[in-house]
Amino acid sequence: MTLHEAMRLRHSVRQYTDRAIEHDKAAALQELINEINAETGFTFQLVQDEPRAFAAGMAKYGRFRGVNNYIVLVAPKGTDISVGYHGERLVLLAQTLGLNTCWVALTFRKQPDRYAVPEGQHVACVISIGYGENQGHAHTKQRPIEDCCRVDGEMPRWFRMGMEAAMLAPTAINQQKFVFTLLPKHTGKPVVDASTRFSLLGYTRLDLGIAMCHFEIGAGKDTFAWNKDIQQM
Repeated sequence: MTLHEAMRLRHSVRQYTDRAIEHDKAAALQELINEINAETGFTFQLVQDEPRAFAAGMAKYGRFRGVNNYIVLVAPKGTDISVGYHGERLVLLAQTLGLNTCWVALTFRKQPDRYAVPEGQHVACVISIGYGENQGHAHTKQRPIEDCCRVDGEMPRWFRMGMEAAMLAPTAINQQKFVFTLLPKHTGKPVVDASTRFSLLGYTRLDLGIAMCHFEIGAGKDTFAWNKDIQQM
């Protein structure tokens, strides 16, 4: 399965079977986690066979069931865009491995005895992972692409492909509060800016990072450059 296929097939899954994640698949996830941590200084961690985080309270409110494995995204505060971007890399890898996932912001209970939180970092988010009871369901309501981008003149094909991918990105309650702007022509590669709209719910910067990951895959990483004013990924 390619990353493009993974973006289209991935849906949020909240109910899981008790099937364990195979060693080779866990190893592939851990390899990417190690790569991300080395690149960013984050402390992302794969937690397996740990049912307590989703055993009661808010987890039941969020309709989670059978969650025994998750990726805890530990990072410094103020890095939400980068956390979203790199976390989605793990989500898409999981999908290519035949696993299901769901981004989780509030409906879990922290288990500090099962993972490390270095000084100066915090648990930014969690991704549940495992074999779903089903493959999840696509959201039927989405904003038109034109509501989430700004382009002067005709939209280039590569930019539209990036936007189509970004519109498949998971966001909090499907709010899609992101905007991608093709900046006026520069010498060299086209430059794209990414920003957020206001939301009472929050999590827009995390969502933006997730959408940026999708946009980059859809448009082609070597086709354009991100605006240098965006938080580094």
